[in-house]
Amino acid sequence: MLYIIGLGLGDDKDITLKGLEAVKKCSIVYMEAYTSLLSFGLSPNGLSNMENLYGRSITLADREMVEEKADQILNEAQSSDVAFLVVGDPFGATTHTDLVVRAKKLGVDVQVIHNASVMNAVGVCGLQLYHYGETVSIPFFTETWRPDSFYEKIRENRKLGLHTLCLLDIRVKEPTIESLCRGKKQYEPPRFMTVNTAIEQLLEVEEARGESVYGENTICVGFARLGSEDQKVVAGSMKQLLTVDFGPPLHCLVIVGKTHPVEEEMLEFYGL
Repeated sequence: MLYIIGLGLGDDKDITLKGLEAVKKCSIVYMEAYTSLLSFGLSPNGLSNMENLYGRSITLADREMVEEKADQILNEAQSSDVAFLVVGDPFGATTHTDLVVRAKKLGVDVQVIHNASVMNAVGVCGLQLYHYGETVSIPFFTETWRPDSFYEKIRENRKLGLHTLCLLDIRVKEPTIESLCRGKKQYEPPRFMTVNTAIEQLLEVEEARGESVYGENTICVGFARLGSEDQKVVAGSMKQLLTVDFGPPLHCLVIVGKTHPVEEEMLEFYGL
């Protein structure tokens, strides 16, 4: 049996009771460690705390293992109970959907245990979840790669008066270009996009495209460490949010669409 278990957003205690019971049944436990990150993942003791609480040894599954060596996990699940732990909800990333598809093709039984994710936790700011359009991802720009495909999606959302959730780039165990050219992998230091960087890039794209989809006076909501005790939520214009120190990761951003009076009342609590 393969158990795919959502861990929630805050720390090791956000696992559900059902999820914890499943982990304790399993002889092998992996934790996906690149599409997202629990707050304890930033501390040196995070994983040991988690192992103590769950009562199991945990193997970190980085990008290479999850996307290139999934067969190992699935082979083990054919004869043993295997847990695959995912920050947030199991289906917050397409990688995990692929894992389920491959498991089913091999005849491996799969049980999914859900949990909170950024997709619903952003509701804390008061913007109603059914007033959101398509979610977009904002990648780090480089000198030679400045993608802007998110611009059209934001434009369509704003035409319909819908809010846009922007998920911000996480760069963990990414090989450097130079090492790939040499055929021997070396990795970049971990990087986590801030709300401030995201807004700078969004404004750069708007200036280049010039379609007035949004601008420095567009109201947004910046989030940091959603689900944690020290989560931060700030509403204001893009220009205002550029000056805010949101602190440690993870961050995300919502570009606000047409608002209902109740939404506006809630946003005032988070305004600058």
